[in-house]
Amino acid sequence: MEREIDRWIGAATEVLRMLYRTIVVKRELSQKVRLSICQSIYVPILTYGHELWVVTERTRLQIQVAEMRFLRRVSGLTLRNRVRSSEIWEGLRVEPLLLCIERSQLKWFGHLIRMPPGRLPREDFQAHPTGKRPGKTQDMLEGLHLPAGLGKPWSPPGGVRGPGRGQGSVGRSA
Repeated sequence: MEREIDRWIGAATEVLRMLYRTIVVKRELSQKVRLSICQSIYVPILTYGHELWVVTERTRLQIQVAEMRFLRRVSGLTLRNRVRSSEIWEGLRVEPLLLCIERSQLKWFGHLIRMPPGRLPREDFQAHPTGKRPGKTQDMLEGLHLPAGLGKPWSPPGGVRGPGRGQGSVGRSA
């Protein structure tokens, strides 16, 4: 999921670079016009499929960084200006993107709950898979086609463990 989010952030950044040369730096356009043009192109690319995102703290930070990079460029500021994000949001009269994402996710959740039984999105949401989900390490080891016994957790021969931490005598002769 995070790879997909990273991909959309990268795509939105590329679009911002293209818009920067053509629209964002044009002083002939008012700030309101630049903001509306960029928001109608940049934000949908950045948030594509956001209803299904699992927003972690890392993802929150990435989205906010991408949003503030965009808003700073539109407002003509840089990080060196040391203007808080909240001041930029207020100055441009824009709502934080994370707030919009959370609201949209709640709307989608409401749609899921109201769907009649049998609809595929609802069935997927209510699914309870059984069994153990393989981890990344397990997938990697299975893909290596190692000889029998390799890639399994190590245990000493005979299952007997020697003196470990806190066991046996350290520095004393027996």
